[in-house]
Amino acid sequence: MFELVRRDRASLAMACLAPVLALGATAIVSWALFAALGVPAGHALWTLAASPFTNWYDFSEVLLKMGPLLLIAQGLAIGFRARVFNIGAEGQLILGAIFASILPVMAPGATSPVLWVAMMAMGMAGGALWAGIAAFWRTRLNANEILVTLMLSLVAVQLLNWLLLGPWKDPAGFNFPQTVMFPFEALLPALLPGTRVNISLLFALVASGAAYVLMQKSLAGYRLIVTGTAPRAAGYAGFSAARGVWISLLVSGAAAGLAGAAEVAGPLGQLQRSVSQGYGFAAIIVAYLGGLHPLGILVSSFVMSAIYIGGDNATVFADLPQAAVRVVQGLLLIFYLIAVTLVRYRIVPLRGSSA
Repeated sequence: MFELVRRDRASLAMACLAPVLALGATAIVSWALFAALGVPAGHALWTLAASPFTNWYDFSEVLLKMGPLLLIAQGLAIGFRARVFNIGAEGQLILGAIFASILPVMAPGATSPVLWVAMMAMGMAGGALWAGIAAFWRTRLNANEILVTLMLSLVAVQLLNWLLLGPWKDPAGFNFPQTVMFPFEALLPALLPGTRVNISLLFALVASGAAYVLMQKSLAGYRLIVTGTAPRAAGYAGFSAARGVWISLLVSGAAAGLAGAAEVAGPLGQLQRSVSQGYGFAAIIVAYLGGLHPLGILVSSFVMSAIYIGGDNATVFADLPQAAVRVVQGLLLIFYLIAVTLVRYRIVPLRGSSA
């Protein structure tokens, strides 16, 4: 039998290599998985890994996917470092999309040039409101924020279904569960002409810079980390644990809400059931794969976006099931957590054990 003993000092080089080792292990296991599924494993793996970089259109789609993943992951990482585990970014994204859709749905004739700006603000408010419910129950009744945020995601899905099948359903939409198409003034300006990439990518990059300053350079970020890792010490220093919970959840909720608003005002152009595509859950992988560091998350969001696009291509050109792509994402997180654990801990035999 063995046990894990924390190392006196973790190797910085091995910590940097951990994501690379996780990618390598994921590639090996994925190859075996694809072969077991009866698909051409080498071709499927090559398509998944390399196809996003073989032409400009696929690469631009990677940048498009990167926007929401980067936004949500930066928000989640702030909470995770403060030991506030918001697992319900999926629901907060949906609420952000719903709130942002209020203006173009309720006032379809609106032509204000700042319409999309108001939609972004409402999206952030919607996501923060949904996360604020979890913050209220956590600080007032010590409810577990993991369960509350996760269950609120299920409620958000049902609210979305009710709106799209009921009061917000497009009467000219051939019975599809979707709203009317938004007017031009409600859509985000393009960032790269000739592609679907819009300025939401800039939102994510600015948010990354703000997250770096907050968590790496400011006293407020230090307080957040201390309240999560050493609440008693934080109390003696006058840091409020409840305030840390509220800030962590409201910031992450607002980021997820902004991502949802950018989706309906960006590539979708309307509110649909497929507004998320699992961004809220994938962002958890992105946050941890980036080591919960703003710069690391910048890299991991790009990698995960490439896996999204490569996975779509692999389902078309290599007959790879969509579920297998999700398994690849899960494997990546598992191997990264294993690698990080081995960087921080060493395996030693239990005393008195003969094994």
